[in-house]
Amino acid sequence: MRIGDVARRAGVSAKAIRRYEELGLVAPRRLPNGYRTFSEQDVRAVRELRALRELGIPAERTRPFLECLASGAQDGDDCPSSMAEYRAAIDELGARITELTERRDRLAARLTAAAYRTARTEAPAPVPAGGAAAQAAPGAGLAARLRGCRLPRLALAATDGGTVALDRLGPGRTVLYLYPLTGRPDVDLPEGWDTIPGARGCTAEACGFRDHHADLTAAGATAVHGLSGQDTAYQREVTERLRLPFTMLSDPGLRLASALGLPTFEAGGQRLYARLTLIVRDGTVEEVFHPVAAPGEHAGQVVRWLGSAGHR
Repeated sequence: MRIGDVARRAGVSAKAIRRYEELGLVAPRRLPNGYRTFSEQDVRAVRELRALRELGIPAERTRPFLECLASGAQDGDDCPSSMAEYRAAIDELGARITELTERRDRLAARLTAAAYRTARTEAPAPVPAGGAAAQAAPGAGLAARLRGCRLPRLALAATDGGTVALDRLGPGRTVLYLYPLTGRPDVDLPEGWDTIPGARGCTAEACGFRDHHADLTAAGATAVHGLSGQDTAYQREVTERLRLPFTMLSDPGLRLASALGLPTFEAGGQRLYARLTLIVRDGTVEEVFHPVAAPGEHAGQVVRWLGSAGHR
C-alpha cells in the first residue's frame, strides 16, 4: 500500500511516516519504480508510534515496543522490555512533577512575600461631589425601614474562633459595619472592582475602625464587629495583618441580608454585601449609615454620631 493509505489508516500525517522511516522505525519495501510500498505490519507499527507519542514517549525511545510487535506479540507492550520503558517514562515524569511542584511552591512563596512586603493600605474611595459632609446622613429610605428592627436569630463565626449571636449582642450599643470584601496583597480582586460604585475602600474602612476603636468605646460602643460574606479563615488573615482589635464575622450565605432585606451586589460571580453600618442597641437597630461615601473616614463619622447619641 502507498504512504497515503498508511497515513489514513494509522491516523497520522505522511510527513510523520517519512520521519519514522528516517529514524529506521519503519522500513517500507521499495518497488522497481522507486515507490515505497507498506505492509500491514508497517500500519501496526505506525499506530503504535502514534499511541506512544500521545503518551509522551518520544519516537527515539519506541524501539522496544516495535521490536515486541515484530516478534509476533499482539500488542507492543506485551514484552518485558516495553514495560521497562513504561517504568522509565513514569519515573521521569515523577521527577519532573516533583521539580515543577517545588518550583511552583517557591514562586508562590516569593509572590506572597513580595505582595505583603509592598502592600499598602488602600487609598480612601473617591468622595462624591459635595464632599463627605454631603453624604454624612444615613440613607433615609433604608434607615427608615430598618430602624426599630430586631436582629434575627443568627450565630455567625468570628475570627477569634467563637461565634456571635446577632440576637444576643448584649446591652448597650454595638457597631456592626458590613462591607463587600477586604482585599489581600496576594489575591486578585474581582475584575473591574475599582469601577464598581461603593466597592473600593474596605481595607481603609477596617483601618479606620481600628484607629478609632478607643474613641468608639469611649463614645459608648460596647462592641465593634465587621461583617462580610468572606469565610473566617480569609478574614482571620486580614484581622492579623491589619492588627484589628475587634472580631470580624463571616456570613457566607448572606443570611442577614435575606432576613433584613439588606442591599447586595454581584462582582466576580459572587454576591456581596453593599457597604453599610448598623448601630444596634439592646438587639434592635437604632441607626443605619448608608451609603458610606468615604470608607476611610467612616469610623470618625460613627464616633461623632455616638457622641451626640449619648446625650439623647
